[in-house]
Amino acid sequence: MLEAKLLPMASKKNKAPAIGIDLGTTYSCVAVWQKNHVNIIANDQGNRLTPSCVAFSEDGRLIGDAANNQTNMNPTNTVFAVKRLMGRRFSETSVQNDIKHWPFKVVAGPMDRPKIIVNYRGVEKEFYAEEISSMILVKMKEIAETNLECTVKNAVITVPAYFNDSQRQATKNAGAIAGLNVMRIMDEPTAAAIAYGFDKITENTDGKKLLIFDLGGGTFDVSLLSVRPGNFVVRATAGDTHLGGEDFDDRLVDYCVEEIKTRYNKDITQNAKSLRRLRTACERAKRSLSFSLRATIELDYDGLDFSTQISRTRFEELNIDLFKRCTDLIEKCLSDAKIDKTEVDAVVLVGGSARIPKVQELVQDFFEGKELCKGINLDEAVAYGAAIQAASLNAQHDKRLKNLVLVNVTPLPLGFEVIGDRTEIAVPRNTPIPIKMHSVGTTYYDNQTSVIIPIYEGERAETKYNNMLGEFTLEGIDPAPKGDAKIDIVFDIDADGILTVSAQDRKNGHRNKIVVTKQGLTTEEIQKMAEDAAHYKAEDEEYKARVSLEDFADKVKAMAKNPALSAEEKKSMEAAAENVILWLKTNQHVEINEIKIRENQLETILHRLMKLKRGGIPYDHVLVLSREPK
Repeated sequence: MLEAKLLPMASKKNKAPAIGIDLGTTYSCVAVWQKNHVNIIANDQGNRLTPSCVAFSEDGRLIGDAANNQTNMNPTNTVFAVKRLMGRRFSETSVQNDIKHWPFKVVAGPMDRPKIIVNYRGVEKEFYAEEISSMILVKMKEIAETNLECTVKNAVITVPAYFNDSQRQATKNAGAIAGLNVMRIMDEPTAAAIAYGFDKITENTDGKKLLIFDLGGGTFDVSLLSVRPGNFVVRATAGDTHLGGEDFDDRLVDYCVEEIKTRYNKDITQNAKSLRRLRTACERAKRSLSFSLRATIELDYDGLDFSTQISRTRFEELNIDLFKRCTDLIEKCLSDAKIDKTEVDAVVLVGGSARIPKVQELVQDFFEGKELCKGINLDEAVAYGAAIQAASLNAQHDKRLKNLVLVNVTPLPLGFEVIGDRTEIAVPRNTPIPIKMHSVGTTYYDNQTSVIIPIYEGERAETKYNNMLGEFTLEGIDPAPKGDAKIDIVFDIDADGILTVSAQDRKNGHRNKIVVTKQGLTTEEIQKMAEDAAHYKAEDEEYKARVSLEDFADKVKAMAKNPALSAEEKKSMEAAAENVILWLKTNQHVEINEIKIRENQLETILHRLMKLKRGGIPYDHVLVLSREPK
């Protein structure tokens, strides 16, 4: 009879270490801080990287290398690239595009959440992405426990910097399902910056600006950090949570599918096993092309021996738009950080896909020939940095860890809806986190006792162009004339980037809050908002100016009721305000300068009658909340 060996619990004297996990799209990696340095932990196959792959069969479940090794024989029940489903909606274009290339089945679940369908021990099973990710995290936890010979509970898990709130929450949930205490959800570029600069940045080193270029299996991030000894401050970040090696594989697969159609008049996409084998061959060819000028893709399909040679030049042509997308996002990141590319001290490459020669060429050309930093292991850097952060949070006794300070940013503006269907930005894009930001709202109707507060994520002035993260109701407001109630609204973003919004009636203390866990922005929506922001800037500015002028006119009308004014003064103020309101109604699209002229005219009239500048008008500047519950 075999004796089961239970892992010992660490004693208080010998505290169990915390681990860092890079939960990747294609591969995952786990690391730990030991004896004053980081140790990347190899799995049971001796590999330092573990495939992010889970397989189900009649016999049981396989995770990692074992799952990956049988994927060609069991494609419909082998799940990979699940990170691309984390925190997403089934109806998203990116999800639909991915499904076309996956042999396993994905369907729409409740609230449009994707569900993965597999056959497990002869029974059809459904799993959410968080559940599959938790299985991978369990594997990484077990790898660490086998090496450390103790139970591991605490972990730092990394995510792409451009993951939205929903995706971060989904990752945190996966960690909880795996039995981990997720100490921190950490941005991958920040972890890579620590890996690069932890020992290089010394007391004698001046502050440096690092640009982290992180192109992995499924996601791309670029972050600009200011780095001093023990201090890593994110200045700006940009990225695409649907851009990476999987997309380059897709282009090769599509190319070969068309080749097979042309040569043999056969559609390989109808055969799951053959499609999976083709994908494996394409991925192998992609890797070969990073050090060879040509690669061969071979496949035995339906009695036919398909073989085609692909040159590095052809591979680059198939993916050039995706490669150039990377440099476009570098430019956006630098623009947000308000620095010129000549001010960047070091460009650090991270992620397996950053090995692609054309990618390196484009990045180097963008920085006008600057040497790229390749001194850290591209595949292990993120886990390395996560292990340092985990040790710091776990109170390991090392001076360098104790002094470690990280400051991250939120990649998208956050706000709430106010009257006029407009978004009041509470937290601007690239605001350092953790942070609490305060705003003040008020009621729209007389004797209103409750309000709905919708929370939005996005760049645009009008809420219909942004993404609604969730909403909650504040009840129990004391009845009063409209505008009298003061409602304090607080946006609280923790170090993981998880958002909590609370509202409190200033008078009676009634309070409510929401931890935003609903679906965040899709990749397409994030990209479209960023790209459209400049195009629609003039339109947004006009809209905001119109709303501002209308608010000002309404306040002037209200001030005309001041008993200290004469009847003639009241009449003049009311007439001036009504003229502005009528002008706005009859002129739907005007230049912003015309709006400013009208605002200045009204301000001049008010100044003359009240003998006060607008800034000195005695009224509380509060935002009128848009809606009340039905």
